[in-house]
Amino acid sequence: MSASTIQASINQTRFMVSVGLGLFATMSTSLMLAPLLVAMAADFDTSVSVAGQLNTVTFAAWGFSVVSVGPLSDSFGRRPVALIGLTLLAVSVLASAFAPNIGTLMALRVISGLGGGMMPPNSMAAVADSLPPERRARAIGTLMAFTALSGVIGVPLVAVVADAGGWRVPFLVIGSMLAACAVLNWFWFPRGASAREGGGLQSFSFFSRYKALLAIPMFRALLVANFAQRIAFMALFSYLATYLIDSYDTSVGAVAVPLAFVGIGTVAGSYAGGIVANRNDRMPLIAMSAIAGGVAASLLFALDLPLWLAAALATVSISLFTVPFTVLLAVSTQVSSQSRATGVGLFGISNQAGMVGGAALGGILLASSGFSGIGYLCLGVTAFSVVVIILFMREPARSL
Repeated sequence: MSASTIQASINQTRFMVSVGLGLFATMSTSLMLAPLLVAMAADFDTSVSVAGQLNTVTFAAWGFSVVSVGPLSDSFGRRPVALIGLTLLAVSVLASAFAPNIGTLMALRVISGLGGGMMPPNSMAAVADSLPPERRARAIGTLMAFTALSGVIGVPLVAVVADAGGWRVPFLVIGSMLAACAVLNWFWFPRGASAREGGGLQSFSFFSRYKALLAIPMFRALLVANFAQRIAFMALFSYLATYLIDSYDTSVGAVAVPLAFVGIGTVAGSYAGGIVANRNDRMPLIAMSAIAGGVAASLLFALDLPLWLAAALATVSISLFTVPFTVLLAVSTQVSSQSRATGVGLFGISNQAGMVGGAALGGILLASSGFSGIGYLCLGVTAFSVVVIILFMREPARSL
């Protein structure tokens, strides 16, 4: 192996490490408020419901950023967007540790949301740019699995740190991590408009990129299938803890262990999705995975199972829902070609819309028909997604 080949391999490894750490820290930033709300509300002499609006402003700004950043990344390059996003995150999170009141903290969370929303579309597009097609899907699956660890590892660590030093300390820890990621990206993120294709800056366009992507039938079907499957995922995830507490008379603390296993299911599903995405039969496989997840969710809420078996079935269902999500994300980077960040941004919109729909529809069905209604919802929307995949997402044979 030549010296230039070895150096290229080292550079690519460094790039993947910097992207992975950046995504992990970004997702930790978005999820970190949950264990801190009570302490923040007490410190600012307000209610937990008011403090909970910090999440609202964060994700509202995140959604705006996801919609807007794709064309900027596709036109002006991945590296500037990565550095700007990480800098906004690091500065806002570090400053949050010194916020004197709830209003200031809300303003800083808006900045965090804007910076955080820039990272996933830009990062996935950069990875797709930098790797050959045969390695692209597995790399995306591995990154998604690593990012999912933020819910399994990052949030519990936030709770531990806050318990030891107060709610402001986690902001210092995660802000420092984000600052370190910004430094790593400064040195290790490839220069140029794209890491692999090069070619300098492209002419800026905004609506035309969205219009071109939405004109592709395969891409439209992909968004619809993902939207439906995210409804199922969020309906199950949102009300699982409530179901376990209500049905098994367990405490909130006792539910933490089953929920941790469910989090591991998302990691396993993400990694498996990266493997499936490289197969020629990936569409039939994700259709089977989705409907199997829907069946598992419906059985979970319909049968009177022991607690450990219910937790295992929920983990299996979540994992099966995550496999198609990862595959569809990888496919979106392939279909969108020169507008990859825009494509991943649109994919993110379908993802967020499905999450909102799952939480809302799940709540309505819970109130009207009990937990079994949530199970039927999961089965129904996954069956619909399978129809979309079979009818509108057929692919020609690919040479790998």
